Amino acid sequence: MSTAKRQMKLGAFFHPTGHHIAAWHHPGAQIDAGTNFAHYVEMTRMAEAAKFDLVFLADAVATRDGDLEGLSRWPQYMCFFDPVVLLSGLAAATSRIGLVATATTSYNEPYNLARKYASLDHLSGGRAGWNVVTSGNVSEAYNFGREAHYGHGERYQRASEFVDVVKGLWDSYDDDAFVRDRASGRYLLPEKLHFLGHHGEHFAVRGPLNIARPPQGYPVLFQASASDVGKDLAARIAEVLFTPLHDLERAQAFYRDMKAHAATFGRSADDLLVMPGLNVVVGTSRKEAEEKLDFLNRSIHPAVGKELLSNALGGIDLSDVDVDKPLPDHIIPAEQRRTNPRYAYLFKEELTVRQMYQRYGAARGQRTVLGTPTEIADQMERWFVERGVDGFLVQPPVLPLGLREFIEMVVPELQERGLFRTDYTGTTLREHLGLRRPAGNPCGSLNAAPSRAATSRARTARRCRSRKDDG
Repeated sequence: MSTAKRQMKLGAFFHPTGHHIAAWHHPGAQIDAGTNFAHYVEMTRMAEAAKFDLVFLADAVATRDGDLEGLSRWPQYMCFFDPVVLLSGLAAATSRIGLVATATTSYNEPYNLARKYASLDHLSGGRAGWNVVTSGNVSEAYNFGREAHYGHGERYQRASEFVDVVKGLWDSYDDDAFVRDRASGRYLLPEKLHFLGHHGEHFAVRGPLNIARPPQGYPVLFQASASDVGKDLAARIAEVLFTPLHDLERAQAFYRDMKAHAATFGRSADDLLVMPGLNVVVGTSRKEAEEKLDFLNRSIHPAVGKELLSNALGGIDLSDVDVDKPLPDHIIPAEQRRTNPRYAYLFKEELTVRQMYQRYGAARGQRTVLGTPTEIADQMERWFVERGVDGFLVQPPVLPLGLREFIEMVVPELQERGLFRTDYTGTTLREHLGLRRPAGNPCGSLNAAPSRAATSRARTARRCRSRKDDG
C-alpha cells in the first residue's frame, strides 16, 4: 500500500473569455477568444507549467436560442471552437497536461466518437479525456433532423449504451496487435483484432475501430451529473465526476454516496474522483477580490441576466419580471427550490432577481470563493482534507487574467502545504489522476465476424459479461 500523502487534483476549465457571463467586458479578457487559437495555447501552457492535471472544455452543438437582445450581449455560447479539434492542436503545443473535451451522446455516433478520442489519445501520448454528457438543449435537436429533444430517461438509456459501445470499440485491438514486423511481413496479428458485434436498443455497431487501442486503454471518462439517473450512470462508468457542490456537509454526503454507489458496480473508491467546479476570485486583500467580482456583476446587462436565469431555471419566461424584486413564488415550485442541486442555493436567501443572476452568473451553478490566496487555499484545503472532494476544476472568472492570478497567488500556497504537486511524476492523464489503466477485454474475433442476426443486445451482454467496468 502506498504511503504517499494524498494530493488534490486540479483542472483548468476554460470558457473562451472566462466563466463570469460578463467576463468579456473586463480588459483582462481575450475578447476574440472563441476563434483565437493562440489564446488557448497560452493558457494551456500556463496550466502545464503550474503542473495542473488537465484542461477541460465544455461544448454544445447549437447556439443558444432565446432572447436575442440578451444573447447578442453574451458571447460564451455563440462562438467557440469544436473542442476535440482544438485539443488536437493543443496536444502538439504541450507535453504533459491532460486534455479533456465534452461530447454529447445525444447527437453523436459511437463509432465516430470512439475514433476521435482514440486519435486524440494517440496524438497526445495518452492525455485524452472524454466528458460524457446528454444534451439538455432542445436547440441541438433541430441541427440533427429532430423536431423534439430526447426525453430525460431515454437520454440516459442511450448514453449508457453509447459508452458501452465506445469502450468496446476501444478494445478492437489487443495492446500488442500491431507487430509491424518487416522481416516476417506481418503488420497485424489477426487473432488480436476483434469485432464488437453490438446490436442494441439504440445502436448497431459491428466494429472494429480502425485505429490501435488508445495508449491509456480508454481515455479517462468524465461526467457531470445531478439527477438520480445521472448519478447512477456516473457510479457505473465515470472516473471523474464534475458536479455542483456548494455546502461542505452535503458535499461530504455526496462524496460518500457516490463512492459507495460505485462499489455496487464492482469498483473501488479510488476508481471515481469527485472534482466540482470552483470559481476563484483572488485578490491581495479580501476587499480587492470583492471589488473584482462587483465590477463583473455590475457589468451584467439585465437582458443577459434574465436570459441566463431563464435557462438555468428550466426555460421559464422572465421577460416581465422586475429584476429588483424577488422571483414570484409561483414561477418555481417550492419543492424544486429546496432540492434542485443546480440552483437550490439561490433560494436560501430572499434575493432579488438581479441578485440571483449575479450570483448564478459568476460560475453558472458552480461554487464561487473569493478572498486572499491564504483564504482561498484554506477553503480548498478544508474541503479536500475533510473528504468533500478529490480536487477541483478551477473556473477563472476572466481569462487569461484569472488563470494567471490563481497560478501565481494560490498554487504556491497549495504547494507549500503539500496539497498539490510541484512536478509531474507520470506522463499520462491516468497517471496524473492516480487511475488504473483498464485491461483490454474484447468481445469478438476476426475469424467469427458476427452477423446482424446474431448480434442482439442480449448476446452482446452475455459475451461481454466478464468485462469489468473500468470507468
